[in-house]
Amino acid sequence: MPTPFRLDGKKALVTGGASGIGEAVSRVFTEAGASVIIADIDQTRAGALSKELKDSSVAVCDITREDQVKSLFAGIDRLDILINNAGIGLVGGIEETELSDFQRIFRVNVEGMFLITKHAVPKLIESHGSIVNIASVAGLIGVKKRFAYCATKGAVVAMTRQLAVDYPTQLRVNGICPGTVDTPFVEGYLEKYHKHEKEEVRQQLNLRQPIGRLGKPIEIAYLSLYLVSDEAGFVTGSLMPIDGGWTAA
Repeated sequence: MPTPFRLDGKKALVTGGASGIGEAVSRVFTEAGASVIIADIDQTRAGALSKELKDSSVAVCDITREDQVKSLFAGIDRLDILINNAGIGLVGGIEETELSDFQRIFRVNVEGMFLITKHAVPKLIESHGSIVNIASVAGLIGVKKRFAYCATKGAVVAMTRQLAVDYPTQLRVNGICPGTVDTPFVEGYLEKYHKHEKEEVRQQLNLRQPIGRLGKPIEIAYLSLYLVSDEAGFVTGSLMPIDGGWTAA
């Protein structure tokens, strides 16, 4: 019986691939045999990671800039897997959200994903490949004080389903909806908004998931690995929560 969940000979592009969930995905996919393109705006961190990962490469790219996205794909001969992971957060209800901040988070989380996917699709059709969009429980339920973030992740959920309908036989498109995951993203949130009460707020974040803890990037990475593997050949158009029971409660 062959070893399951192998990606030997496949090429994967991971946006936001240098840290957090993206870093974990880059590592897991490399271990599974893929050649990973680490796309990130942080050249230093991406370069350091690439030195650790066999057959990997770095693509410095601002996903909100179509000229940079076009340049990125001009240098990719073929592509089997796209992980749309790059994104930013924003804290605040609608009354606290400035138009400029609302536009910025949509530019990264929605327009950036659109640009990357638009230019990736022709190559993925050629390889009969797979897309995984990293959405969030915030795209499935309302999260307090996350008006703009919820709106962007709701868009990611909708785009995932729509793409699966438009390309039912040419490629597979799925989404992952994590709960709160212990990443530099969360640490940055704590530093910015709760600098003097980090541990207290971290405990609140732990308890937000019924399982009683934050998720781990590696857990999201392994679900991503399943979804892009041949073993998931019948899975498309799915949005999979991985949230410690949050959306079930």
